[in-house]
Amino acid sequence: MFSRFNQLARHLSRPLPNYAHSSTASFASSAHPAPSMTSSATFFENKSKTINTAACLIIGDEVLGGKTIDTNSAYFARWCFSLGIQLKRIEVIADDEEEIIEGVRRMSAKYDFVVTSGGIGPTHDDITYSSIAKAFNLKLKLYKPAFERMKALTKPSQLQPGFKWDEPSPALTARLRMVEVPYDENIDEDQQNVFAVDDSWVPIATANGNVHVLPGVPRLFEKLLDGLTAVVRPRLADPEGKGSYRVLISTPLPESSVAAYLTDLALRVMPHGVKVGSYPRWGKKRNTVTLVGNNKEYIDSLVAEVEKNVEGRRVQREGEDDPDDA
Repeated sequence: MFSRFNQLARHLSRPLPNYAHSSTASFASSAHPAPSMTSSATFFENKSKTINTAACLIIGDEVLGGKTIDTNSAYFARWCFSLGIQLKRIEVIADDEEEIIEGVRRMSAKYDFVVTSGGIGPTHDDITYSSIAKAFNLKLKLYKPAFERMKALTKPSQLQPGFKWDEPSPALTARLRMVEVPYDENIDEDQQNVFAVDDSWVPIATANGNVHVLPGVPRLFEKLLDGLTAVVRPRLADPEGKGSYRVLISTPLPESSVAAYLTDLALRVMPHGVKVGSYPRWGKKRNTVTLVGNNKEYIDSLVAEVEKNVEGRRVQREGEDDPDDA
């Protein structure tokens, strides 16, 4: 069956330049030269190293145009915080090949764990897979396990009467776009893709070992990201840890009154991996000071000192001690 399907896939893919099965060499050009570190060795090094830092690349004209509000980066930030991963950068870029190529190359080289969100749908402007393939000098290839899961899990649509999985059609061509993923021919394809949940056909494709390609639909993004937790946790600096720890201290003082103390405090606690934050709450009578890090005992030991110096008290959430007339 697969030999018949391969013939069908080749036939359908010919008129679609965004993901045609070109040779690896054709992806390298003067405009987008292949990065020097793209190799199987780099893939496995990036895939196995300890995860300390992360970055998120949101891809979509609809976000930049104000049509859609990005919630995926916020969800990813909370996910990283819960695991003790330092999220270093969030960027939003257009559905533009050059932007995607530049963004994923730079983030892959600088951070341990990278996710992209958006641009892997069935339409012409969904170019994330093809752009990431070009970024790392890879081919695009039909990932057959994903196609089989797609067929098994996709319900028949009344809007596409007569659709058949084994006959060429515009609808089938569109669906194939969603399961043709970046592929390194020197690495087993199952090591380059992961099914994070059992009830979804969408694979999380991995390029260069540390770039993970996720969909932009928030519900699906969140579900697949949560499914990655079990895969990621063994690679954390503290696999058994409970992630980052945050303390909130509410103060009635303005930032200018506590700035000198907090500056000194930040310098003192920095060697312990603790960050001090100060956040004004406009229109409210109380502001917030935060202590964030992975050493719970050390952070808790600082609370009494901070409460005294900012004339405040520890709270569980912002606003819980706001006066009724605020």
